[in-house]
Amino acid sequence: MKIFGGLYYSEDGLSSSLRGMNLQAGVMNSIGNNINGFNKVGYQRKVPVVSSFSELIGIHALSEVADTKAGRISRSDKPLDFALVKEGYFQYQTPEGIKLTRDGRFKMDKAGNLLTLENQKVLSINGQPIKFKTIPESMDQIKVDKEGKMSVYNSKTNKLEYMNQLSVVSNKGKYLSDIYVRQGYVENSNVSLHSEFMSMLPVRRNFEANRQMYIIQNDELSRVIQELGRST
Repeated sequence: MKIFGGLYYSEDGLSSSLRGMNLQAGVMNSIGNNINGFNKVGYQRKVPVVSSFSELIGIHALSEVADTKAGRISRSDKPLDFALVKEGYFQYQTPEGIKLTRDGRFKMDKAGNLLTLENQKVLSINGQPIKFKTIPESMDQIKVDKEGKMSVYNSKTNKLEYMNQLSVVSNKGKYLSDIYVRQGYVENSNVSLHSEFMSMLPVRRNFEANRQMYIIQNDELSRVIQELGRST
């Protein structure tokens, strides 16, 4: 009969602690991005979501979903500033394809194209870039109703002439019929600084708990190795 003996080292404890610290650091990064986005027009808070088996897959268990609630509305008195009171996104064209935004601060070029602040063409409800047939003498002559229908005041006829309609879609690109556009307003972020700072507390505690477990396990392993060194 043979008796087998020896020291068998399992890395599960140390690795779990490291994965836990990495995961909590990722959650803290998401919260930090929300705090940085507090003053960004149209910024939507990102909610960190931790899936099951996070102790095994660490940072890969972390994902983010957008909080689609409308943010704080403030008056700008600029005719080409639009805020979405309800959920939805404006569409604009880029070289990489169509993108979505809740930042409704637009402008008009000399050709009459409606553009984002980054000079990307804003799209209409028919999927085409919005271009005014007649360029108004003043931006104040542009009127937009709550459905996003754009009209220009004609001083000769003393009437509003319909031009186009803003495209407002869901986050999956589906056109929305129940929308509310406010002209002369901007939507600030939907981030609450108080809530974000409060959500940091359990994350910091979890990180510190994993850190302490790592230190304890590492010290115990070092002590065992030293004892083995003395006995040889």
